[in-house]
Amino acid sequence: MRIKSNLSLITVFTGMMLLFLSCKSLPTALIAKNAKVQLVAADYAFTEGPAMAPNGDVFFTDQPNDRILKWSAKDNTVSVYMEPSGRANGLYFDQEGHLLACADEKNQLWRIDSQKNVTVLIDDFEGKKLNGPNDLWVDPKGGIYFTDPFYKRSYWARTEQDLEKENVYYLPQGKQDVVIMANDYVRPNGIIGNKDGSLLYVSDIGDKKTYSYTINPDASLGNKTLFANMGSDGMTMDDQGNVYLTGDGVTIFNPKGEQILHIPIDQKWTANVTFGGKDQQTLFITAMNSLYTLEMKVKGVR
Repeated sequence: MRIKSNLSLITVFTGMMLLFLSCKSLPTALIAKNAKVQLVAADYAFTEGPAMAPNGDVFFTDQPNDRILKWSAKDNTVSVYMEPSGRANGLYFDQEGHLLACADEKNQLWRIDSQKNVTVLIDDFEGKKLNGPNDLWVDPKGGIYFTDPFYKRSYWARTEQDLEKENVYYLPQGKQDVVIMANDYVRPNGIIGNKDGSLLYVSDIGDKKTYSYTINPDASLGNKTLFANMGSDGMTMDDQGNVYLTGDGVTIFNPKGEQILHIPIDQKWTANVTFGGKDQQTLFITAMNSLYTLEMKVKGVR
């Protein structure tokens, strides 16, 4: 009996050790060997909206200071790209290489070409001013999904929202009118889709939850499923299907919605995250007044 008991204890101990080693190896499965979070630039008011350009450059916003900045993949420098910028918040590049911006100053969605010419894609819904486009994602068809929460800004003249609900919208490629895709959120914020355009993730930061959807052929959303009991300001994905949420640092969930890693950031709030660089293996993190990077083993997706 004692022998069997000892064998049982050994079996349990061995299983626990394997689990411990497996958990300890998780960071190296995603993060490059010996990589650490690096401060790239600081002294901003509030950084947001990182987006990777086709050549690997990363654009981000200093929203309160009304400017878009650019990190160069060529020489690892940061420079002012556009000022003023319509109080740009979330950014994303479309398939033609145009920079799309949630221009918060007048609650618009902008397209910015390589010469910095601005086209206003949308600024209302059925004649009513949008709450404030916040974050966006472009599907393989060129359509734009975006979130529209209401955050009262000091530079707005209005004090109340024109639209009662804070919705998730879709702007089809080449169209001028947006369509409501989800209207049951407290406050939608972060949004990201997978590479083939079959899945969409949307954070309800107001309800501290993140959901996944199946994207139907007509761009409508179906099969709403609770993905994580955590809201998120910004989001991204890697080529393994893992989803990166922000707020308290960066929290990574596998495709099943299981938390597999937390990346602490020495700031009280992490706003957004994306992959960038020439090989898409650098994680860019905007947090409060700073921009950080972390070298990864996995790659981002576009």
